[in-house]
Amino acid sequence: MTAPLETEDCRNLLVSALPPAQDADTVEPTLFNLFTPDSHRLALHIDTTVVRGGRGVGKTFWCRSLLDSRLRDVAAEEYRIERLRNVRVSPGYGATLNPDLYPGAGELANLAGEGVRAYDLWNAVLLVALGQPELQGYMEWKDRIAWVQANPGARDRTVARADRQAAADGLTHLVLFDALEHLHQDRGQADRLVAGILQLALEMRLSTRNIRCKIFIRPDMFDGALLHFPDASKLTSNAASLQWTTTNLYGLFFHYLGNQESAESARFRSWTGNWTEHAGRHLPPPTLLGDEQLQASVLSDLAGPYMGANYRKGITYTWLPNHLMDGVEQVSPRSFLNALSVAVHETRGKYASHGYAIHHEGIRKGVQSASQTRVIEIREDMPWVRTVIDPLVGQQVPIDQNLVLQLWEDGNLTASLGKEAARTGAGESGTEVRTGPRYPDDHLRLIDELIALGVMRRRKDGRIDLPDVYRIAFSIGRRGGVPKVQP
Repeated sequence: MTAPLETEDCRNLLVSALPPAQDADTVEPTLFNLFTPDSHRLALHIDTTVVRGGRGVGKTFWCRSLLDSRLRDVAAEEYRIERLRNVRVSPGYGATLNPDLYPGAGELANLAGEGVRAYDLWNAVLLVALGQPELQGYMEWKDRIAWVQANPGARDRTVARADRQAAADGLTHLVLFDALEHLHQDRGQADRLVAGILQLALEMRLSTRNIRCKIFIRPDMFDGALLHFPDASKLTSNAASLQWTTTNLYGLFFHYLGNQESAESARFRSWTGNWTEHAGRHLPPPTLLGDEQLQASVLSDLAGPYMGANYRKGITYTWLPNHLMDGVEQVSPRSFLNALSVAVHETRGKYASHGYAIHHEGIRKGVQSASQTRVIEIREDMPWVRTVIDPLVGQQVPIDQNLVLQLWEDGNLTASLGKEAARTGAGESGTEVRTGPRYPDDHLRLIDELIALGVMRRRKDGRIDLPDVYRIAFSIGRRGGVPKVQP
């Protein structure tokens, strides 16, 4: 290991390595940003059908990586999943417009409006992927679906033939489904469409050996689909969750810093140990990926050991993930990298003469920014959470549970949730839609539901707390904590 980089060189490297905004729809996986934490191995396994994960944990990244043969080979080697080398991968749905392979959101809206069965629709997508001759070329999706409905025997023969041929060729057909939140604006219709995907995936799992679906999905969308296809629960026995440990997060950060085409990046690699080169990218030494003390030491050289004058202000290495962690102890890498990106820009703008590349006040600003992003996301995914938290704005946490219940009672929360459910549930489908909490009129169980979502947590003394990643942007105070964002 050589000496650390100069402060300004570090800032140049951080600015070039960390993208200004982490957006799954705009960040394409490449050899340089492909990072393979051990905890994600199960998600990549061929027989893992359901891959659950919240916003920003890497669902779209992995889906796109599996569609790229070069990245798939790298994942196969690093995770030692030999079957990944012998797959024929097709997109079944995704954010990318690909009308020859699956209908886009506009066409899905029309098809759903015409009452097309979701199971028939996704069967048409599967048969296109398997090369059904009658469904190839320029053809409207409603005509493809009509062919599937009129020819169930031909459909079965095609699936069986493709399964046998795949066995003879020693490969697996893998159909990927991602970006399911874009299926339909009406949540009821979206749940029905997801249920159709799950029904098809279960059927392929039970009736074939070499045709598999892999579904990247948010947990709340999986729960919503269960209303329409309860047997989907049979897919949970081999489901995977995309989770990130603290060492995973810092490993990803250092991986980004060591995979830039710059002199600073080369010096970072030289400084931090014995990096190796494989398949055109640089791999950090195992100790830099899994040794907390070494990671903390490197971060200390970049951002200082403490979040202020001394250890009483917090240890930088643990402070950052702890303040981005939700109530179930999950941190998304998107939030983590976004916070660091904001931190270095804040440092350059306000603390340019600081002795470290990142100032601790910049990190606090980064946490505020990540909190704002997280709250926007949960308002989009589950609008009722905002309705529940609003009566608590201006309070301080930890807060007595009885005070929470009183504030909800005074604010007539049950009526507010009822109005919101009536508004957001009045979709086009007329089908059952879960637009609010399970128990809107039982506030004790509502607290338990918020704890399960990670929005709240209960302290040992029974008081209720909100993790900073939600508290700050929801404008709830904490004595001595990161300042809340004013509404």
